[in-house]
Amino acid sequence: MESDSAADGIAALDRPRAPALEVVIVTYGGPVAVSNCLRSLQANVLPTIDTVVHVVDNSSPDETPDLIEAEFPWVRLHRRADNAGFAVANNQVLRTVVAPWILVLNPDTEVPSGVIEHLIRSSKAERRIGLLGCRLVQADGTFDHASKRSFPSPLDALDYFTPHRRSRSRYLAPHVDENAAGYVDAVNGAFMLVRREALLDVGLFDEQFWMYGEDLDWCKRFSDRGWSVLYDGRVTVTHLKGASSGKRRGPFLNWHFHRSMAIFYRKHQSGRYRLVDAFVYAGIGARLVVSMATNAMASWLGRGR
Repeated sequence: MESDSAADGIAALDRPRAPALEVVIVTYGGPVAVSNCLRSLQANVLPTIDTVVHVVDNSSPDETPDLIEAEFPWVRLHRRADNAGFAVANNQVLRTVVAPWILVLNPDTEVPSGVIEHLIRSSKAERRIGLLGCRLVQADGTFDHASKRSFPSPLDALDYFTPHRRSRSRYLAPHVDENAAGYVDAVNGAFMLVRREALLDVGLFDEQFWMYGEDLDWCKRFSDRGWSVLYDGRVTVTHLKGASSGKRRGPFLNWHFHRSMAIFYRKHQSGRYRLVDAFVYAGIGARLVVSMATNAMASWLGRGR
């Protein structure tokens, strides 16, 4: 359920001393990736910033939570008995945060030294910057184009999902250079540095989104409340992508990926023209069918080799 203000569930708890930063990581399997992520925080963030790191484990089917508990005793581990999705797990901690800055971080990331400090300095000139992201690169060093985005219109989505036009799509916020800083509609949910003051105003992740789309929706709600979203490509974080979910989405995740498209469109863009709405929903459904078939064929061919 969507939350729109502090009164809707973000507690203003009193503690003797608030940390400068709280990090929220949601895990589901992937013990190697999350271990590397936590080691990067331990080496590059904890020595310079008073930080509390929370890991919410979504009932991992492997040894992930036990490993975290044994090897990283300084982590505040929250074990869930179910996997209710990315938004629900993050909200479990976001309701209680007291630090002035909160970092929502994927477990398949590695954070170098100085990144957080740089981003906080970047925000000081403009108090209405509510959310910041940075340049994300994949394991091979290539730029993750989802690091900066514009809110997608149906035409933008068509451009983006047409391979030969993808690099020119407005959805990828081409007005801001990959290595520069500038205001964008949205940054990637793998790394989102949030000002607590803005979080209290905007509210939690919308739990309609099980996985995918909740970051785009959150950025839209920050914007609607008058908070700016800043992309700063002058600092870089590694994002392995798919460490928990896999490189190819299975049917369950593929369903939620396309369902999230429909939820975002319904919340923020539908209602003007019924014919356009019908066309958009039909297009999302058709793309789901094609994606399912393509993935099934690739899996079948892979098993045949």
